Amino acid sequence: MLQKIVYIILLLFTLQTWSQDQVLATDYFRRGEFEKAANLYGKLHNENPHNSYYFKYLLKSYQALEAYQTVDSIINNQLKKKSKKPFLWVELGYNFALQHQEDQAKNYYDKAIAILQETPRYGYQIAKSFQDNHLLDYAQTAYQLLMEKLPNANYNYQLAAIYGEKGNISKMFDTYLDMVERQGGSLQNIQRFIGKFLTNDPQDKNNLLFRKLLIARLQEHPADEWNKLLSWLYQMQQDYAKALRQEKAVYQRHKEDLSGIINVGAMAFDTKDYATAKEAFTYCTEHSLDVEIKMHAIYYLVESLRATESDVNKIDTAYQVVFNEYGKGILTTKLQVSYANFLTFTTNQPLKAIRVLEEALQNNLDKFQKAEIKIQLADIMVYTGDYNHALINYSQVQLDLKSHALAQLARYKVAQTSYFKGDFEWANIQLKVLKRGTANLISNNAIGLSLLIDDNTAQDSIPTALIRYAHADLLAYQNKNQQAIDSLSSLLKDFKGHPIEDEAFYKRGELYKKMQNYPAAIADYLTVLELKDNDILIDDALYNVAELYDQSLHEPEKAKIYYKKIVFEHPSSIYLIPSRKRYRQLRGDTLTP
Repeated sequence: MLQKIVYIILLLFTLQTWSQDQVLATDYFRRGEFEKAANLYGKLHNENPHNSYYFKYLLKSYQALEAYQTVDSIINNQLKKKSKKPFLWVELGYNFALQHQEDQAKNYYDKAIAILQETPRYGYQIAKSFQDNHLLDYAQTAYQLLMEKLPNANYNYQLAAIYGEKGNISKMFDTYLDMVERQGGSLQNIQRFIGKFLTNDPQDKNNLLFRKLLIARLQEHPADEWNKLLSWLYQMQQDYAKALRQEKAVYQRHKEDLSGIINVGAMAFDTKDYATAKEAFTYCTEHSLDVEIKMHAIYYLVESLRATESDVNKIDTAYQVVFNEYGKGILTTKLQVSYANFLTFTTNQPLKAIRVLEEALQNNLDKFQKAEIKIQLADIMVYTGDYNHALINYSQVQLDLKSHALAQLARYKVAQTSYFKGDFEWANIQLKVLKRGTANLISNNAIGLSLLIDDNTAQDSIPTALIRYAHADLLAYQNKNQQAIDSLSSLLKDFKGHPIEDEAFYKRGELYKKMQNYPAAIADYLTVLELKDNDILIDDALYNVAELYDQSLHEPEKAKIYYKKIVFEHPSSIYLIPSRKRYRQLRGDTLTP
């Protein structure tokens, strides 16, 4: 027993040593310290003679040092051992190619191909060695020969990758699509590989080619896979109306699964394409017999109505229609939370909203539904100025759900409420935790608020400007828009040139836009552009100006100027796709239908 324990300890120690040496060797190779890399890979190869990774990087290290004779010697020593490694002829040929001895290299490549034809079981090693050394024509030939010799072998993934590397994108797409048609490949995997050659631009030549190939196959042989891939392409391009048509086609064939339509509707909603969201979720309510799916769809329909309808009576009626039909039980919990939000932040009826939520808490809810209600209750308490009770509710959600997304949201709300109160230090402690992980939206909001606090507390022992800005921000949160504007105007007058100036102008622009004072909003956004050329608010300000000129003031020529700036000067902006699409429309381009 003791011997066995000692053996295991020695084995673990050896494995750890190998692991450390491999990491160090890889680091040396990446940093261009090839002599050190060669020494370590040589040691690793001697200890693990059957590990092809160590062997190949030993060769690469010496080749990087132009020590071709050493490489030749290492390979020939291996060949003398008759170790059944025919890929070594490829490596030997490649070593001569590096010395510009192409005829000699070709002899060895041809020898490897001949061995593959005679003994196909060694073929993959040979083909892979060609591919690893970027000898793409030989690799293509080798894989094709293998598939001829071994009818059950499938090297289409490798062949597609080779076509892509050679720039034959059409052949690559066709190969992947053939795999889908023969059910020889996972749709998800194929999307991952194809996605490397596509962009979010619908006019990109690869996007157009892929779309053309899919439509041709769909017309020749209608199948779910072609519709799903078209939907995936349109989703990538944020063209959710077209994606929805594809998902409807899939559903119509089987009338079973609405998940594709639901997903497209949710993405459309998130990008404020409310027309497509309404179409998707209306379709779900008309075709689903599952009451939970219906309620999910109804929730999005009501939220879309809130985003697009200015008549609060119509919105209130929409809620009441749902409650009259489905009641105020567990099934409509999300809508009850939504209704409380509407009552508070749209119609200024926080007490009525609290009653709605307190009644909802009497239902037999799970802990997640209770958490959603408590967060909304706390939001209303912040709205009414009851910060301490709000913080208690947020903290309860954090404790009850620990690392769940709702707990992370509650932590962000704690930070936001602390910031409103002027407790910037505690707010930043919470934000730093959130920045390290969690959902993208929460993480991005946390980063934004943390930057605001850091930028405006670093220089001031008493951050008076930030205190006043946070107060204006709170007024905006409470929908006291004119008071918030007045507060920001006073701040801008008293702290001209202060780092908080750009945030204050941007915030005031947002409030002017909300109050439909579009010229004033544009003036403030343009001031943000003048203040800081590299500020994180730049692309937000540009997009807002473009949208206001385009949608609200109906001045397309002015809108085009700002869409163009986003397209050509801010290619990493989250507004790139809608800006590019709208810029091309305003420019008069003929876009792909």
